[in-house]
Amino acid sequence: MSLLSRWDPMQDIQEFEKRLSSWAGRAPMAKEGGKESMRLMEWAPLVDITEDDKEYLIKADLPEVKKEDVKISVHEGVLAISGERKYEKEEKGKKYHRVERAYGRFERSFTVPEDAEEDKVSAEYKDGVLKVHLPKSAKAKPKSREIKVS
Repeated sequence: MSLLSRWDPMQDIQEFEKRLSSWAGRAPMAKEGGKESMRLMEWAPLVDITEDDKEYLIKADLPEVKKEDVKISVHEGVLAISGERKYEKEEKGKKYHRVERAYGRFERSFTVPEDAEEDKVSAEYKDGVLKVHLPKSAKAKPKSREIKVS
């Protein structure tokens, strides 16, 4: 008995992208002279993107980023979220034993779906989570009606 399955190259690419993203999201550690050393990487906030019949919703984790340091723009079908997480200033008398969290500027860009209304994008920010709402256009909502058979 032979089992055939359909190969989906996009699924393989998405899986690779997911693995690469989780790997790149962590600061790599290296041993130098028997001691741990840290290399800080640029960071990008992790996001969840969901959809329902009314809108697309992007949730981005932005811990310790002030609302004033976040910018959202939509231009030619691309939604961009950018900002900066600022490094804490070193205080006198305080020793830092480990600094693993990434700091600095970030930017994430997403293609706006064709059925979303770019001019009605809204956003809210609470408890370190940014929520960007992309409402769907009324004409894009599928309509169904019953057809009587004669």
